[in-house]
Amino acid sequence: MTPLATLWLPIVLSAVFLFFASAIIHMVMPWHKSDFARLPDEEAFRRAVAPMQIPPGDYVAPHCLTSADMKSPEYAAKLEEGPVLLMTVRPTGPIRMGPMFLSWMAFLLVASTFVGWIAGAAVPPGAETRYVWHFTAAIAFVIYGLATWPAVIWYGRKASSAFKDSVDGVIYAVITAVTFGWLWPVG
Repeated sequence: MTPLATLWLPIVLSAVFLFFASAIIHMVMPWHKSDFARLPDEEAFRRAVAPMQIPPGDYVAPHCLTSADMKSPEYAAKLEEGPVLLMTVRPTGPIRMGPMFLSWMAFLLVASTFVGWIAGAAVPPGAETRYVWHFTAAIAFVIYGLATWPAVIWYGRKASSAFKDSVDGVIYAVITAVTFGWLWPVG
């Protein structure tokens, strides 16, 4: 067993490397530009919805409160008539990237800590690098590469977007594995 405290450097550095890799993937590469489509008449939609002053949050329409409501003819008619929406409303005003970057970095540190904790339970100090790579890559891929598939299954998110997220997950897993392999304690 490798104590988690001895893995602080690969935990921190993998999070930093992943932060920059994700920035390149999402801001420089065109890979994710098609994840969200433009509404057919965005301005008409905005004019129709703006007076409602919908508070930030997650919404579904049509909405029902109980499973009995889901079985009602009125709900079935609304589903047939459409539109059927799942949407997130964000606060109005400029998008503040600073808090999102800080939250993303915190998530990467937590994820890298879990990678180190789980791999440390299975891989001893001084283990061959290929064992470190094997465990850390597998754990990192589960965290990053599989995370968005439930949204495809349950919320109708595009499978192509989740597939791209899974490819990103492979990249993140490789970066994580190389970092931990490079800095794994020698024993």
